[in-house]
Amino acid sequence: MASSISRVSQADTTEKRRKLELRLGADRFSPGWLGAVVPAVVAVFAALLRFPGLSDPHALIFDETYYAKDAYALLEAGYELEWPEGADDVWLAEGETPQPGAAGSYVVHPPLGKWLIAIGIHLFGIEQATGWRFAPALAGVLGTLLVALVAQRMFRSVFLGGVAGVLTAVEGHHLVMSRVALLDIFLMLFVLAAFAALLADRYSGRRRLAAWAAETPSDSQLWTAGPWLLWRPWRLVAGVLLGCAVAVKLSGLAFIAVFGIMVVLWDIEARRTLGIRRWLLGGLLRDGLPAVLTVLPMALLTYLASWTGWLLGERGWDRDAHPNPLVSLWRYHSSATDFHTGLDSEHEYASHPWTWLFAGRPVSMHYQSREEGEAFEHTAIGGEPAVVCPYDHCSSAVLDLPNPLIWWTGVIALLLVLLLWFGRRDFRYGAILAGWVGGFFVWLLVLMFGENDRTMFFFYTISYHPFLILAITAVAALVLRVGTSPVGRDGQSRPKSQIISAQQRNTVMVLCFVLLAIAVSAYFWPLWTAEIIPYEQWRQRMWLQSWI
Repeated sequence: MASSISRVSQADTTEKRRKLELRLGADRFSPGWLGAVVPAVVAVFAALLRFPGLSDPHALIFDETYYAKDAYALLEAGYELEWPEGADDVWLAEGETPQPGAAGSYVVHPPLGKWLIAIGIHLFGIEQATGWRFAPALAGVLGTLLVALVAQRMFRSVFLGGVAGVLTAVEGHHLVMSRVALLDIFLMLFVLAAFAALLADRYSGRRRLAAWAAETPSDSQLWTAGPWLLWRPWRLVAGVLLGCAVAVKLSGLAFIAVFGIMVVLWDIEARRTLGIRRWLLGGLLRDGLPAVLTVLPMALLTYLASWTGWLLGERGWDRDAHPNPLVSLWRYHSSATDFHTGLDSEHEYASHPWTWLFAGRPVSMHYQSREEGEAFEHTAIGGEPAVVCPYDHCSSAVLDLPNPLIWWTGVIALLLVLLLWFGRRDFRYGAILAGWVGGFFVWLLVLMFGENDRTMFFFYTISYHPFLILAITAVAALVLRVGTSPVGRDGQSRPKSQIISAQQRNTVMVLCFVLLAIAVSAYFWPLWTAEIIPYEQWRQRMWLQSWI
């Protein structure tokens, strides 16, 4: 009899826990084998768009002239070195071995992104541009995979995960930043990975809360503030990843602040929903404080670890400014901060953050124009002769231009998500907005409280690119639900056939958008990959005068 009572009690507890998980939005999701296959296929698709032709153009385009050479120097010395004048020509010359100088170089970005570029150089050398572009391409593929997985979990749909992944794979801004040796694609990857880790922590933490609530009597004093959830490994992972983001670019600090506020609000809301009496105090003291005391030190240690080569070296720039290397590093950062806040040099492709919303001024990474019979020097790869212009007038470009359909739809979707968050308080909408705020509003704050003429570029937006895609996915999720509820607005039950018809119609609508986005990407493909096309075709793709 006692055994039977125990089994009934255990079954009641399990059912209660399941209902609490549902109330907390942490019910389990099992996507099955398609949940692994679809993101993997999308990642392969992204790789097929990013790796072929990675060495074209064979040139140090845009800021590759800094980061590729810094990466090479890190392999040689463990810290950045100065390069002699004319080093780019030696770097690109066949059979030449570039040699940096002996003196440490002053750089304003932390070293992790350049260390990642150095991995590709170590694997493939510098004879072809694949060496210094391999790591960014891999980061782009991993970012596409993560977007698909995050969307799949957030919206509990393998189909929507695939939509998010495909849109990321074909989007031109993401594609270009995956095929050039700049730092921002790594910032995007670490920010997105940290976001995914915090999502995992949200689900696991709430399931632990549900288990505690199911087993704790309602009259217990423990309901005053709720339990301590001290061991939260996913938060430690997020701390490491956010430290990596800052170790790529200091603008990653904005995501630490925004994501920190986001998770504290999640914790407070979870305790309030559960019925804990002092939910605000419990959320701040028993969730927020441990997070501050664990995540921030983990991020700091990760960041300091990225400077190991400079700290242990002897000739890094200003390394000997103080006997204590950490004091020297602090002074270094003070100098870099002054540089960033005062950066106001004019640049042809600089742009204001408000113009980023409609891609008003994309960055031209590379452009060459030739007459018929003239050679494009950047196509001379691996000893092959340079390609000559086969038309009256030819153009070859790498323009950091987003797919207009995806980008402009994404901005509208962000506005809709903002309105939906105000109306429904769905955590998914708030999470998407948090990622966008971390990547966009930091630059508005720089303008408001820093130098008004601070030089900024459109490619900074790649840090919040995944959240723009997730905003589109959120709207697609709403489209899929139109007309599919069992009861219509008139209160009448819908026939099953009508619901199925609505589901099919909605799915076709979403697929049509994806196919149209792919078609637009195919149209703009030559502008993203340095393909040689007639000048007239290049000019036809310049929809706005500011794109030229």
